[in-house]
Amino acid sequence: MTATPVDVHALPVGTDKYVTDGPKKGYVYSCITNFNGGGADVMGPWFNSGGTTYDLTKKVAVEGKVKWDSSFSEKVSGSKRILKGNGLPPDPSGVFPVQSDDPAYQYDRNPNTISSYTLAASLPADPTQASKPSCVGGTIGVAKTGIPIFSAFDAGGRDAVAWETQDRCDAHPEMTGQYHYHSLSACIAAQTDTGGDPNSSELIGWALDGFGIYVERDSSGTMLSSADLDACHGRTSTVEWDGQQVEMYHYVATLDFPYLVACYRGTAITQAEGLRLGPPDTGGTQPTGPPGGGPPGQ
Repeated sequence: MTATPVDVHALPVGTDKYVTDGPKKGYVYSCITNFNGGGADVMGPWFNSGGTTYDLTKKVAVEGKVKWDSSFSEKVSGSKRILKGNGLPPDPSGVFPVQSDDPAYQYDRNPNTISSYTLAASLPADPTQASKPSCVGGTIGVAKTGIPIFSAFDAGGRDAVAWETQDRCDAHPEMTGQYHYHSLSACIAAQTDTGGDPNSSELIGWALDGFGIYVERDSSGTMLSSADLDACHGRTSTVEWDGQQVEMYHYVATLDFPYLVACYRGTAITQAEGLRLGPPDTGGTQPTGPPGGGPPGQ
């Protein structure tokens, strides 16, 4: 297929673009109905006039290159895909809490520190589509780096990618120290752009219902956009799945909102160690309750 290009200098801001009564293309079908947490303090200079679009190329990244002792494994055992790790980034992270002399501090004073924890999740190895789509909470999947993927929103229901500052890998920690992504990590994206066949798909992680999340490009090397996908931010096409070429449903990472997974086509897991599978987490400077008790945050 031919991808619909997006203008990275004027990406639409997805703040408040969620629905709670069923999927809608271009929106997140959200299990959350009450966004009242924290996040970024100030609208950054990457927002265009009026604040309805932003320039991705002008975003400020949290400075620093902190190395971590990361551990992550993935294997298929019977009907399950077993994910295990310690939650630490495999690539150098920025310095958190954000330092006062960091330019990012002017806009997002993330006070959280990256911490390790036990990640242990069992996803369906051969996921199937449910009779109808279901809503997403704060955590939507796990990247192949072993880092959790959060929804497109911050704790206030704003577009987290547009509002919050992340590090060079497009990640940051929330209030309990869990380092996470809200969108395609630049560090993962760099590994998928190999200069080979531009008409390709590359697995970058798994949604909580077991379906893969991919970066896909057309024959000219252009990434697919939200306009090319269904209401859950996915489509059916041939991808590499566990070493085989398989025609199957999957989610697609895009540069535009809602970025990764907008609703589940399969049945999401409800138990996993280290992942927030109930009401999503709070973060940033305004925690509103215990872990698992509020909208997605930093």
